[in-house]
Amino acid sequence: GPSAGVTMTSSLLSLALNKPVTPNLAMTGELTLTGKVLRVGGIKEKAIAARRENVGIIVLPLSNQADYMEIKPHLRAGLTAHFVDHFDDVYNLAFEGSGAPAIGKSRGSAVVTVVTSADEAAPVPGLTSWTLTEPPADSPSQQPSL
Repeated sequence: GPSAGVTMTSSLLSLALNKPVTPNLAMTGELTLTGKVLRVGGIKEKAIAARRENVGIIVLPLSNQADYMEIKPHLRAGLTAHFVDHFDDVYNLAFEGSGAPAIGKSRGSAVVTVVTSADEAAPVPGLTSWTLTEPPADSPSQQPSL
């Protein structure tokens, strides 16, 4: 869909330049022909998916910053979010350290970075650590059925 504009452009550039995109990076944003990064939906779901897949850095549209900040800190724990409004900044973040050609000064606003430390992951009330063990031999699950 349209929210994959920055991702598709980055992957095509990676192929054309023969340079890898920064590992551990996810991104989303609609992209105009002039390079503006536009607002998308589903920011909470995308942030949760990034955490689930152990992605630590996400690039999001600047206009979605308020949506991201509404997500509870324990759901954002361990994520670094960069908010951009122009593809120049996506390029700089995606190809940082890859040896790809530099593009110079960004045509967008300043990148806003929000770091949520892993320490902000709140424990779930009432949940304690436990170890799965075999049930006792006399438990109903171990008795033969008749």
